[in-house]
Amino acid sequence: MEDNLTRQVDEIEALTSIYNDLWKVDDEASRVYSMKVEENGYEVTLFVTLPPEYPSECPPIYQLSAPWLKGQERQNICVQLEEIYLENIGESVLFQWIEKLRDILQSKEEHSNNDPSSMTNECLSAAVDTGTDDGQFEIPTIFHGETITDRRSVFQGHVAVVFSVEQVRLVLSQLYQEKKIANATHNIYAYRILKEDTKTYIQDCEDDGETHAGGRLLHLLQVGSRKCGSH
Repeated sequence: MEDNLTRQVDEIEALTSIYNDLWKVDDEASRVYSMKVEENGYEVTLFVTLPPEYPSECPPIYQLSAPWLKGQERQNICVQLEEIYLENIGESVLFQWIEKLRDILQSKEEHSNNDPSSMTNECLSAAVDTGTDDGQFEIPTIFHGETITDRRSVFQGHVAVVFSVEQVRLVLSQLYQEKKIANATHNIYAYRILKEDTKTYIQDCEDDGETHAGGRLLHLLQVGSRKCGSH
């Protein structure tokens, strides 16, 4: 653990030196940081939390925040970041992630129909994980809630029982095939998976530009787990 902490400190110092004010310390005690990447008229913020096991045993926990980033495009970027980690397991990867985001934005062309102000609906997408990480790859059944309209915004919840992070991606991919969901202003989701072998949880969430919304959704899953007797 001490070696990981030393490597984290060295990495953060290097990123601060390279990116100056663009690299921000959001919560030093919790090891939470953010980096704004802006290229070609597009902007995306990378939020990262460094767990004690990073970089030797696990990747950073991350979120991407950008109102224009939707559906399959978001998934594709996440896949590219995760591929970088898999190619560099045990190594520090934040610099490579940031530069990959920069490359992706540089390769984009500006389209007026990507303006977030042109989209009005909001969709709440929740992949709810209540099981074990047993490596299943089948697409789970997705349950769709009724739409709710509040002050000219439209909300809809979607729930699935998943047993692996791979299934979370399958659920999201399936949902994003629906045009209304793919074009929604904010697609918010959270997941929480119990690993029976270690009695620990794999969990993450996405705000999609709606500050703290994904975190609040994840908190509901955590509360639900405690009420159901899972710890």
